[in-house]
Amino acid sequence: MSGTLYLVATPIGNLGDFSPRAVETLQSVDFIAAEDTRVSVKLLNHFEIKKPLVSYHAHNHVSAGQAILERLLCGESCALVTDAGTPAISDPGEELVRLCAQHDVEVLSIPGCCAAVNALAVSGLPTGRFTFEGFLTVNRKSRREHLESLKTEERTMIFHEAPHKLRTTLADLRDTFGPDRQIALCRELTKLHEQTRRCTLAEAVDYYAENEPKGEFVLVVAGAEKQAETTISLEEAVDLVLERKAQGMRLKDAVRDVAADTGLSKNELYAAALER
Repeated sequence: MSGTLYLVATPIGNLGDFSPRAVETLQSVDFIAAEDTRVSVKLLNHFEIKKPLVSYHAHNHVSAGQAILERLLCGESCALVTDAGTPAISDPGEELVRLCAQHDVEVLSIPGCCAAVNALAVSGLPTGRFTFEGFLTVNRKSRREHLESLKTEERTMIFHEAPHKLRTTLADLRDTFGPDRQIALCRELTKLHEQTRRCTLAEAVDYYAENEPKGEFVLVVAGAEKQAETTISLEEAVDLVLERKAQGMRLKDAVRDVAADTGLSKNELYAAALER
């Protein structure tokens, strides 16, 4: 009979947030898989937990994941921990969970801290529906494309960002979503210098142009205003397409723009325009 993989959430700053159940789990497993063993050993020492540690992170997750799986299949139990927060959320732990699922190894989550949810809760922005976007890529073209894809996203959006990249990210958010979009910048959550700044994207850019970003950030950005439902008919929309085409615009571009303005299907609009 195979063992169990436990996903144990660790504190994101305040050690008082580590639950008794999490401590008991770490004490009961056969071994612990850690993102950085040097960080995790400090946590274990604080709670007087002595267990074998193995390394599991983004750079070794393929080989380490297979080794962990083999031990689990032999009946051992393992606790997976990250440096801070919930394993498998924007984390290579998701690969280990998938591997376990493929081999019918039981996976249990021991809940605790999650920076994204904590930031959303204190943001003052709508929490009923949200999308977690994690860290944006450093590749400028890819990040621009990513943000453009979110331009009409109506759900509250959550991003993680490091202090040395914050200014660039804020400028990109402002340029994509507009200067008046609301944002909550949550810094150093649960730590001594925890701070939440609620403002517009333009105000955030201006503030951090004058003030050095410090600490890890979670950015909670308001979604786009809900688009009013279109009342234009397909025939009327085709008329708009043909008007733009007569003014020199390519049919494909005219269809794209009218579809964006009206909410009608591009394919349906294109087919109707060809028939006219």
